[in-house]
Amino acid sequence: MARRTEELKNTTYELFIAGLSVLSIVNIGLILMLPGSGVAQVATFMDRLLSIIFMVDFLFRFFSADPKARYFFHQFGWADLLASLPFPHFKVLRMFRILRVGRLMREFGAANMVRVFIANRAQSALLTLLFLIVLVLEFGGMAMLSVESRSPNGNIKNASDAIWYTYVTITTVGYGDRYPVTLPGRVLGMLIMTAGVGLFGTLTGYLATAFLAPKKEPEAEPAPQAAGPDDARARLVELKKLLVQQQQTQAALEAKLAEIEALL
Repeated sequence: MARRTEELKNTTYELFIAGLSVLSIVNIGLILMLPGSGVAQVATFMDRLLSIIFMVDFLFRFFSADPKARYFFHQFGWADLLASLPFPHFKVLRMFRILRVGRLMREFGAANMVRVFIANRAQSALLTLLFLIVLVLEFGGMAMLSVESRSPNGNIKNASDAIWYTYVTITTVGYGDRYPVTLPGRVLGMLIMTAGVGLFGTLTGYLATAFLAPKKEPEAEPAPQAAGPDDARARLVELKKLLVQQQQTQAALEAKLAEIEALL
């Protein structure tokens, strides 16, 4: 069990990488089904960002693996590396990351994964926030580009404009060089602003708590309880049984030795 799961990191991290892997597979489908569209442009842009994340994930797994050759050749490390490269034909290998989480679910059980996810609330909250930010950045950019690119007076004309507008909006910066001019675009912008306030406000609160909260003192281990009379009697009976078994074994060995000496 340990050898099969040594490449698996903690539950929250594996679920985070699996979510990004599913998103990358969806992006591949959008790029193939809608070539040349604004949606495909945003999906291509985000796929480059995901490739960087996957490369960092590969390096993390590789340098923390022991031995490294086992991870690379027997635990699909080569697939992680190829899937991180900016080549379309290798991106389907990201399925191996999803299969890795599937193996985690089978071996540890879905109920245990949920329990660990809830127990590690701090890390779970951070990675969940990051995943939601990626989702808002991508699908908010797709929706904004689809709406605003049709307007002759619009200034959001390509994937770069859409991603830039969405990012400065969800971070509540509001740079102002790109903005929606249509009514649907402004409504969508309001939704992106609301999501950004919630996501980055929560992220800021998490980071402030992580850096400023006092360290918890380690809990003292409870002192071992003294054994009572009943426990002592039970241990004495158990020791007597072991002594009798040892004597019987010794007697059997002596009998065998006597038989062998008689034959000689």
